[in-house]
Amino acid sequence: MNHCKYRYLAIFSLLLLLWDPNTAWAQRSKKKEKESVPQQRNKNSGLGEYYFSEGMKFFVLENYQKAIDQFGKSLEMDPDNGGTHYAIADAYSRIGNQPEAIAYAEKALKLDDTNKYFYQLLAGLYEKDKKFAQAIKVYQDQMKKMPEDLESYFNLANIYLFQEKFEDAIKLYDKVEKTIGINEDVVRQKQQIYLKLNKPNEAIVEGKKLVETFPEEIKYAILLAEIYISNGRQKEAIPLLQNIIEQGADQAQARLVLSDIYRTNGQTDKADQELLLAFSSPDLEPDTKVQILISYSKNLKDDASKKNALKLADLIIKAHPGEAKAYAIYGNLLEMSKEKQKAREAYSKACSLDNSSFEIWHQIIRLDWELNEVDSLTKHSEQALELFPNQGVFWFFNGYAYLTKKDYDKAVQSLEESKKLSSENKQLLNDINMMLGDSYNGLSDHIRSDAAYEAVLANDPENASVLNNYSYYLSLRKEKLDKAKQMAGKLVEKHPDNPTYLDTYAWILYMMEDYQQARKYLEKAAKNSTNGTILEHYGDVLYKLGETDLALQQWMKAKQAGESSDQIDKKIAQKKLYE
Repeated sequence: MNHCKYRYLAIFSLLLLLWDPNTAWAQRSKKKEKESVPQQRNKNSGLGEYYFSEGMKFFVLENYQKAIDQFGKSLEMDPDNGGTHYAIADAYSRIGNQPEAIAYAEKALKLDDTNKYFYQLLAGLYEKDKKFAQAIKVYQDQMKKMPEDLESYFNLANIYLFQEKFEDAIKLYDKVEKTIGINEDVVRQKQQIYLKLNKPNEAIVEGKKLVETFPEEIKYAILLAEIYISNGRQKEAIPLLQNIIEQGADQAQARLVLSDIYRTNGQTDKADQELLLAFSSPDLEPDTKVQILISYSKNLKDDASKKNALKLADLIIKAHPGEAKAYAIYGNLLEMSKEKQKAREAYSKACSLDNSSFEIWHQIIRLDWELNEVDSLTKHSEQALELFPNQGVFWFFNGYAYLTKKDYDKAVQSLEESKKLSSENKQLLNDINMMLGDSYNGLSDHIRSDAAYEAVLANDPENASVLNNYSYYLSLRKEKLDKAKQMAGKLVEKHPDNPTYLDTYAWILYMMEDYQQARKYLEKAAKNSTNGTILEHYGDVLYKLGETDLALQQWMKAKQAGESSDQIDKKIAQKKLYE
């Protein structure tokens, strides 16, 4: 049986009980009892019960209007039945007919002023209708009639609080305390009221009552200490907290509060010491520790505070070795300390405990990329894609890894998938198209390569990577050299000392057979770089200008530097240019 059915059975039982003509709730007048004919009464009673039961069937099915119709027929058989009036009032309230609900609830209470449910329904309807004065009177009447029913006190106190009649609410809570003794809920409510009224002394008195009545409950002492602190009375809080620590119970919470006091007073060393001791306790929830550490890590001003944060993270891990969040925050702190390798290890451990976090996978993959560890990037991006196949950023990094490995087919597949999933992210789309341009060029699919580069330049005309690669590949193909020269020229103008851009521009000039100008830019590039490709290009230009010995020197430098072409040995051996 589901929860909903249990609820309906409870309502059904209650309303049947309220209707029972043999209970005090029936409230027939003695005069009518005497004058009625027994047979007729029994007949009416049976019919009334039948219609009431039928009404309850509709009530349970939430067909309140039909329920009201049946309850009404029951009322015709027994017009003074308070339970039936109650049921009709309840049904009307559920369809939003407040006037009718109130009218029937008032009648129910008039017929039977000994039933607490009648008081509660009517007062609740008055509250909903914002008729607070009437609701207050109903609760006050109930308290006079049923002084032992404390629920009415709390209900009335809530109205007083809503109306900001705080003194009246406190008087009610005082009455409750006289009946049931010191109670946490009552004391806490009174404390909140006193603090709202800016009466901290009274709130502290209430807190002391809890501590004295329940000395074994450490939480009450901590709550009292927090009130002291929030009202600038830290000196009174310190001995209270130290006493808790001496008792050896719930030390972690007490140490956290004590740490806050020391930190507020500028006693950083003492504050950190108490925090470290609190974090050493396995009793303090790992989530609490993580949240505190996140807040702490936002204010790391020097190496000492960073070191202390790492200690705290290490303590979380030691106390809760199976908690993924502990390793995640540890990874964050290690990354802040520029320890990228260790940070990635911490994130990886977090994922081994809980692999459901997109953010942590993203951190791992980003660090693979920053560390330029392509094999790890390939592996981790593929693992992440098994869990998050609809995340374009993971397809992007996977494509980047394969492009770096010069596996252009796989690079294109991943990058195209990333493109489909990243249509709303313009920056990522630019990066995807840039790498698609490189990948398609690697496959000699120049049409798609050029289209990808053009797509980037349409959004970002000054994109340096695309301007450089696009123009260089055009020069290698000896196509659209004027366009290539224009693009590379932009880069040289903005970055006149960048060897890569100078080399690209010079090589385009070389392809256009402007060897003197090409020499000018390559000579400048070679002064600022030991890159083998640049040095080899410089040698090629020198050869074209008839300076064979100088060309040979540059080719030999290029071979020693690496990154030269497959023709470099042949050029050196035969002292001749091969293209």
